[in-house]
Amino acid sequence: MSRPPYPPARRQDIADDLHGHRVPDPYRWLEDRDDAATGEWLAAEDELFHACVDVLPGRDRLRKRLAELLSAGSVGAPVWRGERRFFTRRTAEQEHAVLYTVDPDGAERALVDPMELDPEGTTTLDGWQPDKEGRLLAYKVSHGGDEESLLYVIDVATGERVEGPIDRSRYSPIAWLPGGEAYYYVRRLAPGDVPAGEEQYHRRVYLHRVGTDPDTADTLVFGDGLDKTNYYSAAVSRDGRWLTISASQGTAPRNDLWLADLAASSPGAPDIRVVQQGVDAETWLSVGRDGRAYVFTDLDAPRSRLCVTDPATAADRSTWRDLLPQDPEAVLTDYAVLDDLDRPVLLAGWTRHAIGEITVHDLATGERLGEVPAPGLGSIGGIVERPEGGHEAWFGYTDNTTPATVLHYDARTGETTTWATAPGVVQVPAVDAEQVVYTSADGTQVRMLVLSRPGASGPRPAILYGYGGFNVPLTPAYSASVLAWTEAGGVYAIANLRGGSEEGEEWHRAGMREHKQNVFDDFHAAAEKLVADGRTTPEQLAISGGSNGGLLVGAALTQRPDLYRAVVCSAPLLDMVRYERFGLGQTWNDEYGTADDPEELGWLLAYSPYHHVREGVAYPATLFTVFDSDTRVDPLHARKMCAALQHATSSDAPVLLRNEAQVGHAGRSVSRSVELMTDTLSFLAAQTGLTLD
Repeated sequence: MSRPPYPPARRQDIADDLHGHRVPDPYRWLEDRDDAATGEWLAAEDELFHACVDVLPGRDRLRKRLAELLSAGSVGAPVWRGERRFFTRRTAEQEHAVLYTVDPDGAERALVDPMELDPEGTTTLDGWQPDKEGRLLAYKVSHGGDEESLLYVIDVATGERVEGPIDRSRYSPIAWLPGGEAYYYVRRLAPGDVPAGEEQYHRRVYLHRVGTDPDTADTLVFGDGLDKTNYYSAAVSRDGRWLTISASQGTAPRNDLWLADLAASSPGAPDIRVVQQGVDAETWLSVGRDGRAYVFTDLDAPRSRLCVTDPATAADRSTWRDLLPQDPEAVLTDYAVLDDLDRPVLLAGWTRHAIGEITVHDLATGERLGEVPAPGLGSIGGIVERPEGGHEAWFGYTDNTTPATVLHYDARTGETTTWATAPGVVQVPAVDAEQVVYTSADGTQVRMLVLSRPGASGPRPAILYGYGGFNVPLTPAYSASVLAWTEAGGVYAIANLRGGSEEGEEWHRAGMREHKQNVFDDFHAAAEKLVADGRTTPEQLAISGGSNGGLLVGAALTQRPDLYRAVVCSAPLLDMVRYERFGLGQTWNDEYGTADDPEELGWLLAYSPYHHVREGVAYPATLFTVFDSDTRVDPLHARKMCAALQHATSSDAPVLLRNEAQVGHAGRSVSRSVELMTDTLSFLAAQTGLTLD
């Protein structure tokens, strides 16, 4: 694949003067998706992409193998309401996971099937929550990738719709009151009630009574007059007495927290009292069946701890007693209470250097009693117990070669058994996995998981993947693309960069705001380690990342174009000067900084990939993949960066743009996933020399 003739893209003489910085923006016209010139350019880029990629060798075999690996399907842990349970499952034949219920008599029924709602496959199930009795189910769906989340309620017994759709419910929790007559939820204000351009913000917490008109009958409970970028959560205790509300400004790693006793005040006008406000920490509270408030916090514990207190005194931090103190190495991620035992226990979920584990503790004292065995070195999903108490727990498990599995733990016997496996039958290739420790530029020790075919040796085509932001950990997981690449003889490496949560909140903060360069340094050091260990060479090394990971690889290719042969940059942030103006950008300024502040603009300009493209540099082969309905990260970032690279590069390596309609930032059908992976992996294979035939 050699340098193709790129579609013409005019360069404008546009530059902003920001706090004394002259900031050029020659491709600002590409920000307007509806402009005819942008449409013509995109059409030409699409034609170029297909001309270059559709003819690559091995694509048919790769597509078939990816479909086979994805045919394993998936299964989720059960959510119990009495003797009824709810769970999701996707079979080999299904495009999306389906939500099922199992009645007390053991009969299984589908409740929400996205393909029945939309045979085109562009509808996604965003979330669901049964009421406390299991009689009603609230669920949210989005269409065409917009992630707008229309909210519906159905009768579980009949499957009939009770109400909906309620729009503007994106990222909304559903907190049912006992009896199923009402729930708390989060809804954005109507577009006409907010300033132009702020329609994605201005959320409020409401009490909604099932069957009433949300536009006229909802009761405003919380959020009026607070920050427009706030995200809210709400939860009601099992007995219906306690309401907790949390607010975080965008994606900031801190929250304010309130608690209301609904036995002493009306659900429509709860007496909401502060538990935490103005504190630089994340804290969550739930009141257990024993009446104690369980406080999960990273306050004074960046790897998190679990405390207990009296709900009435929860605002007084001096009353918090550590039940699970901070571990010096592992990050506390989850817990569950099993209290139908002679000696009630607490299960605690941890990640230790990105590997999941569960420990067992005395519920009263926190004393460690043992551990729940896991099948291997993998990831453990949320631990689920019966809400009314019990002696059983369920949790998800996956690793690099194990599709989603649900395990069952019985505290009476101490046994762990398989509850459910992914329903498909698939031949998974053998993979060697090694966790490698390497040194970053400032001396920090970083971990990386390196996967390859057993017995393979010598430098080989490799993909290095990373994310490094928003406190998101990269833990072992079944992946069709990873398995297809390694089966073909390649190396696949996943780096646990700063900015994630693999080592706790300090690890996250070491990769955000003014420290963002640490993330890129960690990534470059991972690449250099792969080369130094003889696993690959710069001519065989590709990098891949999406969203914040797209920013990562965008910065990597502009900072070290000599180190990488090829790049896949998916749904990326790349213009860090103007990112807050589009999508959900304003909710991320605590992670990155804001161009409105002179000092923080300096942070952003120091690495903003779009502003570091230089003419005459031989840039790596680059494929941008974007999704036209993406309402989180606007595709304009990739459009502008693609045009800039095509203009500037002195290399024959191609710079291409793959633009996909009717999908958004996240969920997609299986067949669309197969096509995307086929395009990206065949592009990287062609550039790095991996043979797919």
